[in-house]
Amino acid sequence: MTTQVPAILKDSADAPFRQGLVERRDLRPDDVRIDIAYAGICHSDIHTVREEWGPCIFPIVTGHEIAGVVSEIGSEVTKFKVGDHVGVGCLVDSCGECDYCVKGSENFCEKGAVGTYNSKNYDGEIAQGGYSQQIIVTERFVLRIPDAISLEVAAPLLCAGITLYTPLKRWGAGPGKKVAIVGMGGLGHMGVKIAAAMGADVTVISQTMSKEEDGRAFGAVDYRATEDGSVFKELRNSFDLIVCTVSADLPLDKYLGMVKPFGALVLVGLPEKPQNFQVFSLIMGDKVLTGSNIGGIPITQEMLDFCAEHDIA
Repeated sequence: MTTQVPAILKDSADAPFRQGLVERRDLRPDDVRIDIAYAGICHSDIHTVREEWGPCIFPIVTGHEIAGVVSEIGSEVTKFKVGDHVGVGCLVDSCGECDYCVKGSENFCEKGAVGTYNSKNYDGEIAQGGYSQQIIVTERFVLRIPDAISLEVAAPLLCAGITLYTPLKRWGAGPGKKVAIVGMGGLGHMGVKIAAAMGADVTVISQTMSKEEDGRAFGAVDYRATEDGSVFKELRNSFDLIVCTVSADLPLDKYLGMVKPFGALVLVGLPEKPQNFQVFSLIMGDKVLTGSNIGGIPITQEMLDFCAEHDIA
């Protein structure tokens, strides 16, 4: 028998959010029941319910930045106990058997990873997210929140944090590396903090200088605005890595021009329209233009531990 718990739902793209009830399955042997304390609001939630990224399964409960306390565990759960502080991010299941799952990249599961919302579990159950009082998740996709991180701080790390941590680690942000973070929104400020904590020399690139004080407070050593078109020329071949967090239509060739030879421009924002660039911008400097999509469970836990160690919130 399922359990009904209070939640915030949306019935269609045009309907307002409403209070209601959402069904949660009975606890399976490998399940963890979590009393949700905080659920961050991610811009992905907004894109999804507006159906800007494709059809949505309504009614929907969004929220994939979930932090709370374990209230019940299944008979086979070994990693968690009642009272533990835990989190749930963008994923709630995968096959666990394919090469990607075995290597800890569950987000690329060959059978299709199950998202925290707007997704179907393998048994056909509709996954509903964290804008509710409780959630039940298989143990493999529950993350331990370190004691040094409060629950309200942990929630946004479970999407924004991992979205930036993964490309920064993969592309070698660290001592001796010059890293630029494009945009100073929710993703951008997290990227500045993480890159600085990794030891990189961090520059913020934004449209205006209005957030310079924040950028420098978060660890940036320089802050430049693209409203002055000369910045692209002044910073040509300056960065080992640029991570672009914005979802706007950008002149990619100009941004690639600021990447050093053998460097990379990584996109983590999701523009609604196709983007264009000249292949010459890559070939003439052996440069890489790539994207990054959250991360699997092992690296997400690593990110939480890193943020606890470096007091990142």
